[in-house]
Amino acid sequence: MEFIWYLIASIGAGIGTGLAGLSAATVMVPILIVLCPSFSGETGAYQATAIALASDILGSAVTTWTYARHKNIDLRRGWIMLVCILTMCTVGSWAAYLAGNVVLGTFTLFLTFAIGIRFLVKPDTTREDAPPKGSALDWKGVLISLFFGLTIGFGTGFVGTGGGMMMLVVFTVFLGMDLKTAVGTSTFIMTFTALIASVSHILIHPAILFEKWDVLLLCMAVATVCSLVSARFANRVPNRTVGLVTGAVLTVLGLSMLLLHFRLEIAALPFFRGICICLLNLIVYLVPSVLILLAIRLLTHLPSFVFRKLLHIVAFTCFTVMMLSTRQWEDAALTCLLLAAVIYPLLSLAERFPWYGPLFVQKSPGEVKRSMVMLFLMFAAVISLAWGLLGQPVAAAAAILMWGLGDAVAALIGIPFGKHKVLFPPVCGKKSWEGSAAMLAVSLLAGTVLLSLFGGVSVPYAFLCAACTALLGTLVELLSPSEWDTVTVPVAMLTVLLLML
Repeated sequence: MEFIWYLIASIGAGIGTGLAGLSAATVMVPILIVLCPSFSGETGAYQATAIALASDILGSAVTTWTYARHKNIDLRRGWIMLVCILTMCTVGSWAAYLAGNVVLGTFTLFLTFAIGIRFLVKPDTTREDAPPKGSALDWKGVLISLFFGLTIGFGTGFVGTGGGMMMLVVFTVFLGMDLKTAVGTSTFIMTFTALIASVSHILIHPAILFEKWDVLLLCMAVATVCSLVSARFANRVPNRTVGLVTGAVLTVLGLSMLLLHFRLEIAALPFFRGICICLLNLIVYLVPSVLILLAIRLLTHLPSFVFRKLLHIVAFTCFTVMMLSTRQWEDAALTCLLLAAVIYPLLSLAERFPWYGPLFVQKSPGEVKRSMVMLFLMFAAVISLAWGLLGQPVAAAAAILMWGLGDAVAALIGIPFGKHKVLFPPVCGKKSWEGSAAMLAVSLLAGTVLLSLFGGVSVPYAFLCAACTALLGTLVELLSPSEWDTVTVPVAMLTVLLLML
């Protein structure tokens, strides 16, 4: 099984080097120290770092050669960094051996995740006011190169990162290079730093050659080939594409490695098991539902507003799935907060692609991600108040279900059949009497069924509660601006239910 992880680590390392000038250690070290038992000993992380640095030698060399062919290297602005980094490599290697496994391994895991997030936030680092390629450094550039060159050089030897990502940031943000020139220049420097650092590691700990020679050769060969292929790809596509692909891969990898590395500590946290169960049930429910809707959307002429509201229904019914998945309100509320935190960056990334807007029928830029975050935050608030504070889970479920189904049906009926608009102020004029009537009827039906089955009340009283709730919810939906009804309508419905139950 370890052989498979060696291949995966080498492939990921080569791709990272060729795409964005990342050190092989950024990808390789976390995989080796977390997933390979043979690297879990006292010097396991140190050996993993040495192998990653050795893989960087040829990988960075072929990457440099590819970028040089496209004239994407600027040594005139990078020579000070080169000298400083080469000087400090050996010092960092010795300090790494003294530090041992804990410092080295944990730092590398966090570094991988941080680099991925950085690329997702800003995939293209090209500056409009960048100085011409090959121009001399001014005094600020010299000071910047000295400071970062010395620190990156020490870090290269200490954590075995090769300094690729740090050099990339310095070259693009502080020294004004475009992304591809920064990658080519950093990989040129990494060729030498990796050579010095790997030799230093092996001289300090010669057992690496005798114990791990087969892993060393395999990783070097695979990483070199993948570096060459990905470097050629990177020089043929826009900078933005390279940044997004690299960011997505490293973010997922870094997060996965962190979860594996700290799995025992995470498992000991309160509510961990309940949150995992909620998330698992949500995945089982959401993935088939969304895939079916996407297939319908792509294979039929389904109107955009119908697809949008079907997605809304799936999102609303997540609430019921979460409540049925656990007996603890804390599990459901924390799951909602976690989803809100994860959904926003994922949708922000997806917004960069041209298919996103037409597929999800956005009313305005960023509208979908704001609505989804607001939706799950509202779920968490309703659960905490009604179920957690007041002990009324049925009220929470009824408020969300009545609102969600009613809102969806109001659009499905009102848009194609709404001939009579509600014109009195402050209604916006786009809503119809037909849509409002449909919302009232569906909310009433859903509330009556849910309250009579699970609310512990008689059918007549369930009908009365649902009628009062549906009337107020429909009125509030009419009066609320469309971007705020995600909050106003369920709050109004929940208030009525809490007073009557």
